[in-house]
Amino acid sequence: MLCKAEKKEVDCINPTNILPQTPYWGRIKNEQGYIPNGFEITVSKVLLGETSGNLGTIQDDLLVLIKYINSELCYAYVPYGPKIEPTFENQGVFLEELSEALKPSLPFNCVFIRYDLLWKNQWANEDDYFDGSGNWNGPPQSRVQEFRVNYKTSHWNLYKSPSDILPKNTFFLDLAQAEDNLLYNMRYNTRYNIKRAKKKGIQVKEYGVEHISQWYKLYYETAKRHQMPLQNEDYFAHILNNQDNYAKGVNVKMLMADYDGQFLASMFLVLSHRRASYLYGASLPNNKMASYALQWESIKLAKQWGCTEYDMFGSAPNLNDSHPLRGVHIYKKGFGGNLFHRMGCWDYPYRKEEYDLFRLQEISN
Repeated sequence: MLCKAEKKEVDCINPTNILPQTPYWGRIKNEQGYIPNGFEITVSKVLLGETSGNLGTIQDDLLVLIKYINSELCYAYVPYGPKIEPTFENQGVFLEELSEALKPSLPFNCVFIRYDLLWKNQWANEDDYFDGSGNWNGPPQSRVQEFRVNYKTSHWNLYKSPSDILPKNTFFLDLAQAEDNLLYNMRYNTRYNIKRAKKKGIQVKEYGVEHISQWYKLYYETAKRHQMPLQNEDYFAHILNNQDNYAKGVNVKMLMADYDGQFLASMFLVLSHRRASYLYGASLPNNKMASYALQWESIKLAKQWGCTEYDMFGSAPNLNDSHPLRGVHIYKKGFGGNLFHRMGCWDYPYRKEEYDLFRLQEISN
């Protein structure tokens, strides 16, 4: 037995640092039209590419979301999963075995399964894909990626998705450091802006769902300014109302920065087990450095809650002037974290003809 998958109640999924693999995330996505399913997977270490030590098995939980394409067909989506990570050479073999192990427990009309992989991007490990300034140029074209990932598979059935859903690039901060060291590792301008905001009298506090309208005003203005897709106000209210108590692993905090009674910036900080994630942020264009004060207070709060790492949850892959997230990249880079590149979304079709049609529609949209 190389891989086994058994159904499990979603609410019984164990606490994890990976927010999109929690029961909390399943509840949020259920309100967006996904059907959450829980699994316990058992994986042979041989399948993961391990060749030494005690070659037994590893067990972990997996959240799988079912989304209906129409009244007759659906697909399965695994947000930032599986968490178990094989060697580069065994990634395709592992995903193939896992897909086949999950298939009997998925709806009969499931067209494909999509993995939004959190694993380190294979091509971010090779010097040839970085420029002279140390900026990552991104992976090669999909066909080249597929050739490598399908190496050693039996069916050669893994395809790079036309687009990615969750952020592929992010900055991670090591919260095991002392606050003084965190400040020291920031860029000078970031550290200066934090101090400047404090001198100006910017105050950062946590607020409940009764202030969701104030949050939404900032969010709406920010989304319009940056031409981002809009969520409605109820969506954010659900984020606050659906949280677990901390003993179950997830705690959500809406932090807002104000100056003289006016809210200038706000964010959703999600504490999942030992990782804090900067999930959503919003601010006025001229916010008197409130966004810097807000981020610093959230970092300190995450440390107080016992988190050991801080996920900035999305940035550009490099400092390319043409990238729409370049400004976000510069802002987040200033806090001193390490840039991490993920593998992104990969598909394993169960019904190839229907999958090809769905893929064409995705590409054309």
